[in-house]
Amino acid sequence: MTVSTELLRPASYVYGTWHANPDGQTLLDAVYGRPVAVISSEGVDFAQALAYGRERGAALRRTTFHERARMLKALGAYLMDRKETYYALSALTGATRRDSWVDIEGGIGTLFSYASMARRDLPDERFWPDGRLERLGREGTFVGRHLLVPREGVAVQINAFNFPVWGMLEKLAPSFIAGMPSLVKPAPQTAYLTERVVRDIITSGLLPEGALQLVTGEPGTLLDHLEEQDVVAFTGSAATAAKLRVHPNLVARNVPFNTEADSLNASVLGLSVRPEDPEFALFVREVAREMTGKAGQKCTAIRRALVPSSLVEAVTDALRRELAKVTLGDPARDDVRMGALVSVEQRGRVQETLRQLQTEARVVISGEATLLGGDREKGAFLDPTVLLCESPLSARGPHELEAFGPVATLLPYDSLDDAVHLTKLGRGSLAGSIVTHDRNEATELVLGMASTHGRLLVLNRDNARENTGHGSPLPQLNHGGPGRAGGGSELGGLSAVRHHMNRVAVQADPTTLMAVTREFVPGAQVTEDVVHPFRKSFDEIQVGDSLLTHRRTVTEADIVNFAGLTGDHFYAHVDEIGARDGIFGRRVAHGYFLISAAAGQFVSPAPGPVLANYGLENLRFIEPVGIGDTIRTRLTCKRRIRKDLRPGETRPTGVVEWRSEITNQDGVLVATYDILTLVERARDAFDPPLEAGAAQA
Repeated sequence: MTVSTELLRPASYVYGTWHANPDGQTLLDAVYGRPVAVISSEGVDFAQALAYGRERGAALRRTTFHERARMLKALGAYLMDRKETYYALSALTGATRRDSWVDIEGGIGTLFSYASMARRDLPDERFWPDGRLERLGREGTFVGRHLLVPREGVAVQINAFNFPVWGMLEKLAPSFIAGMPSLVKPAPQTAYLTERVVRDIITSGLLPEGALQLVTGEPGTLLDHLEEQDVVAFTGSAATAAKLRVHPNLVARNVPFNTEADSLNASVLGLSVRPEDPEFALFVREVAREMTGKAGQKCTAIRRALVPSSLVEAVTDALRRELAKVTLGDPARDDVRMGALVSVEQRGRVQETLRQLQTEARVVISGEATLLGGDREKGAFLDPTVLLCESPLSARGPHELEAFGPVATLLPYDSLDDAVHLTKLGRGSLAGSIVTHDRNEATELVLGMASTHGRLLVLNRDNARENTGHGSPLPQLNHGGPGRAGGGSELGGLSAVRHHMNRVAVQADPTTLMAVTREFVPGAQVTEDVVHPFRKSFDEIQVGDSLLTHRRTVTEADIVNFAGLTGDHFYAHVDEIGARDGIFGRRVAHGYFLISAAAGQFVSPAPGPVLANYGLENLRFIEPVGIGDTIRTRLTCKRRIRKDLRPGETRPTGVVEWRSEITNQDGVLVATYDILTLVERARDAFDPPLEAGAAQA
């Protein structure tokens, strides 16, 4: 797909309307230096935009985690259908198809990931019970529990120029799942791509009004109008982050400020590696890939390549051969592997940093490659450059100056302690990698580097095919780092959702707390019905519904028969003399016999809405049960979890979690555990319509 030659005029989307200006900053494409867009935020009322987000955000907070997850999943599918438009615009930023895949499909994939995590691990509620129940009184009438609820403000998300799609969506996904509306502020240089995606999101109608706003130009007085319930997430340079986090209004109102900043990330080639080892080639390819991906414009890129002193020459020669394969030019061409930097101004900044680095390091790999399309002067092209710093322990530049482009510095080292020390001279990094097949070496380096890194990759022949690379953040893992890297954290699974929520401790009696949390609390009043709970559908069963079973006395025959059936002849169960000298002083029943016997007590055997046992969790054996002891079980509905229909399924179901408590003849608790059952439910508005002729199974 090609982009129209007409000048783009990316608009802001604030307080429910699109806001554009005919005049503003003219942006040039990175490849040919031609005018591509005019951008401005002049006339945007930032106070009104924030107030609008806070007010309309109430609609988002009224939805549940699962409802938000479904919206996010639908949005991901909607954007994926329109991805080719984004690829065409991305080429104007200097990104190749491969670079753009990480940005565009990686960003959309983050929506799917967070939708899945929320549906799997969060309740279908507007709040998130956090941690365990705390018993605060001796008699069990006073308990406490933490809840996470959405902050009632706006998540202001300030993004860098290098990932105009992923940078937005990786922040939007967790804030949306948390129930917090976003105001996105992309970097102006690539904001036209961000705006195209936002325009499609708004057109889709899949998100509640107010859930997403966009400011495409300069931020103006935006930070002046933030309030205590708002949050700020910033991605960009460490210098800019340092200025923003001390903004007087942010300090005065204690507005949370999360930073993901550039860092001087390192990759360490292990001392044990030899040139003929697979790890040697893996290291060289990874350094070359991180140098040239996005033309080196990645906050996670390898800036420092640590190499055993004896291998410096071999690594330099191998890296020279690898970089010689890199073709430079118009990223829209299939034969181009590396495009341009985002702008001529950005190239100038990289070149100036290169000059400063050369006061302590010398260039060992450089040259002017033949350009395959694009304009060498008007475009922002820069050839890959490798420097060698021969005294890295005493040098400062390689550990302080970041050339945000296709530049890396080789740093020789002689011991693992020196390697760890060199990585720490960067004063905090987003990502680091260790390339070795020696597990002891890997352990020493990981533990040595862990305190100054947000993420560490150990790369070797065993994970070479599947690993995602040194510089690839994943939704499930932490993206952030200490010190220079900003001290913040993004992604990391559901921890990013927590950042947008307030944690409140709720103290109450068990029954009241159960009413608030909609989860069974031990000691709360339960509801006993003449209808067996296993005879109720998912829609009929309620939290607190309970069954107290008949009693059963455990006999010697029970223990012997269970041992014969399972083959478990442990002495505590079957050896009278051995058991007498053991910890219990007598023969006791198998713990798993107790679970089986309890099932026999509470299961309703006839066909009904309960379809299957879905799992068993949190099992604890508390007191022994011996021959002649009598057990009884209380089964109580703990919580309910609706399941989405999978493709091809026609029978709607939900999961009911039951609290099972086995007591003895003295009322003493002997075992407790949670049972998950798959239970039939009625079709609802979230289920896809049945196809013509299809019948419910």
